[in-house]
Amino acid sequence: MSDQEVLVVQSKIKAYIKAKSGMSTSGAVAGRLSDLIREMCDGAIASAESGKRKTVMDRDFGGGE
Repeated sequence: MSDQEVLVVQSKIKAYIKAKSGMSTSGAVAGRLSDLIREMCDGAIASAESGKRKTVMDRDFGGGE
């Protein structure tokens, strides 16, 4: 998998933003969101590794046990 691969469904993001705000969405949003998701996943992977687990869990993304 490439670090440049889009990880979100762009049509869903656009639909959400349109429904929530009536605004349009730039084509660059999907790429930026994918970058943010990769960063979050990298942090969650590190959290699981520090807990000596081979499974990334929801708690590894922060916000509770």
